[in-house]
Amino acid sequence: MRRAGPFLILIIGIAALVLNFWPGLRLPSFGGSAANRIVETKLGLDLEGGVRVEYQALPNNGVSPNADAMNTIKDIIERRVNGIGVSEPQVVTQGADRVVVELPGATDEKAITDLVGQTGLLEFIPLPAATYGTASTNSGGPTGIVQGQLLPNDPTLVPMFGGTAVTSATAATDSSTGAPVVAFDLSSDAASKFATYTTANVGNFFAIVLDGTVISAPSIQSPIPGGHGQITVGTGTGAQAEVNNLVTVLKYGSLPFKIQQVQGTTISATLGKSFLSQSLLGGGIGIALVFLFMLLYYRLPGLLADAALIYYAMVVYALFRLIPVTLTLAGIAGFVLSIGMAVDANILIFERTKEELRSGKSLVSAIEAGFTRAWNSILDSNVSSLITASILYGFGSPTIKGFALVLIIGILVSMFTAIVVTRTILRWAVRVPSFQRAALFGVREDEFLGRFAGRPRREARARV
Repeated sequence: MRRAGPFLILIIGIAALVLNFWPGLRLPSFGGSAANRIVETKLGLDLEGGVRVEYQALPNNGVSPNADAMNTIKDIIERRVNGIGVSEPQVVTQGADRVVVELPGATDEKAITDLVGQTGLLEFIPLPAATYGTASTNSGGPTGIVQGQLLPNDPTLVPMFGGTAVTSATAATDSSTGAPVVAFDLSSDAASKFATYTTANVGNFFAIVLDGTVISAPSIQSPIPGGHGQITVGTGTGAQAEVNNLVTVLKYGSLPFKIQQVQGTTISATLGKSFLSQSLLGGGIGIALVFLFMLLYYRLPGLLADAALIYYAMVVYALFRLIPVTLTLAGIAGFVLSIGMAVDANILIFERTKEELRSGKSLVSAIEAGFTRAWNSILDSNVSSLITASILYGFGSPTIKGFALVLIIGILVSMFTAIVVTRTILRWAVRVPSFQRAALFGVREDEFLGRFAGRPRREARARV
């Protein structure tokens, strides 16, 4: 381990530099996305700005949503906003019937709220030829049916099946027109019904209706066996966005209760930058004071510990970008706190080293004994903190989870830097003759054997 230490430190340091400063670096995405993920610093709503929307679940036939229904609504909304690529959305239930959605970096509040607010009730409805015409008689589409508007209140319009019959949905391109479409597959029962209906009604229209609004009203150009079909939502600049939204709703299900927006707030990026500047200033002042204390009180070991803390900050920041971790005000507080805990480990080590020097050990032996004897205290302290942070992460709100995750990462890295990085640097430093001076280690000359690093231990002087 002693030989491997410098190489491990070097490799991790180079990797951290690449992750932190390589512009446009992309890594393979393991979350199911086809595109590689760009390595970037993700900021939370309070730092980056974005959209915060609060919804209320409405009773259905006099039945109010229970806790299970609210959790279902939360999960569906979370999957929907994840499906459109919003950075680290936070969706939480609040009270008995409220769901709060926070979307960092989002700018189009209406597009987000329209997608989230849809109940997702999709229906395939045949349009009788006697009332709505056929493709041969109505070249402009079925009579009285307008895409984007509500379906007419007609008792003859009976759904053939609902959106639950759709087993998969993907964005695709029409092979003949090049227009964006939704390609879908139906369950076996629905596929059988659809095949029978389309075979007997070639040339007739049918409507695809989402939450009572006509999404598309195509004509049946040929029988559709096998349950494979596609939905054309239109053309134009917004067609692809409509296709993506419809795919998201179809893939991630219907809401069990209708929801209505009760509050919507757009937080500007300017306000977020102001929060970020203040947080960084406060954190920077605190870290600078810690560095100054370590340098003045512990002299050379304090200077080397400061260097290790810079290495620590660089590695932690690289992990934030790699995972990625969404940084919020609470997360920055957790990061600053973890730096304080990293300093605690160094303080324990250096104090034990002083005790070993005063007991009569040589400098090299005192350094090794200081690290060895401080390890148990460092381990116990950090394990206790990890247990607490894990509980916060498992049961806390999204803000508390962000704080806990940052703290967990910081604790783990701080143990590495204190035991491996600081120790490796000190092992090198104490073998440099010019560094073997009592003043550099905060002890008196009569307590220091640094100049006799290679001699055996002498007996400690008796103290009165």
